[in-house]
Parts: sequence; structure tokens; C-alpha cells
Amino acid sequence: QVQLVESGGGLVQAGGSLRLSCAASGRTVSSYAMGWFSQAPGKEREVVAAISKSGGNTGYSESVKGRFTISRDNAKNTVYLQMNSLKPEDTAVYSCAASLPYNSDSTYYSDRSYNYWGQGTQVTVSS
Repeated sequence: QVQLVESGGGLVQAGGSLRLSCAASGRTVSSYAMGWFSQAPGKEREVVAAISKSGGNTGYSESVKGRFTISRDNAKNTVYLQMNSLKPEDTAVYSCAASLPYNSDSTYYSDRSYNYWGQGTQVTVSS
């Protein structure tokens, strides 16, 4: 079992920055690929960024590429999402997730590839 707790969300003006953290407990996060997902009101959950177990591979949705950076510190059992140049359309609940126990050091973009989820943290970007 893995427990995930997100933090760092809040209200920020357009153009501002936030850094989300996802702290894992229960099992070492280095065993899992990790992802950040967003869900805006009335919309489906969608992947924002993904990172492989080692951190050597990352990927992003087109809407955040060049603005967001996913990283991980396996020694601290924590995954981060640095969000820069925020836009009002980034407003959503952001959740981190830990993957199924895949052997490969890959990134995953479907929520069906993830087995553990945090409760989410609200990010609101004002115009």
C-alpha cells in the first residue's frame, strides 16, 4: 500500500508560479512511476505530467509543456510539480498518482496505469 498526500496548491495570479509536492508513505516511491493529473469542474481527469521510477524519463501534456516540470526525490519519497507561467485555464484539482508495479523505467499517461491516488490539492489561477 502507498499513501499519497499532496500540498502546495492555492490561489495565484496569472503568470505566477506554484510548486506542488506529493509525499508518499507506506512503500518507497522509487518502486513506482508517478504522475500528476488535473481535473477541472465538469471535465474529465487528464494527465499533466509523468515521470519514470528513476526520474530519467519525463513527459507532459501539450498544454503544459515548457511551463511545468515534474521531478522526484526518491530519498525523500516525494514527487514535485513546478508550475510556472500559470494561466486561468490551469485552474483544477491536481492529484498525484503512483503506478502499478511495472518493471520498466517508463512513463505512463493513462489513469488506468495508476493504482494509488492522493486526495488532490486545489490550484486556482485568477486573471
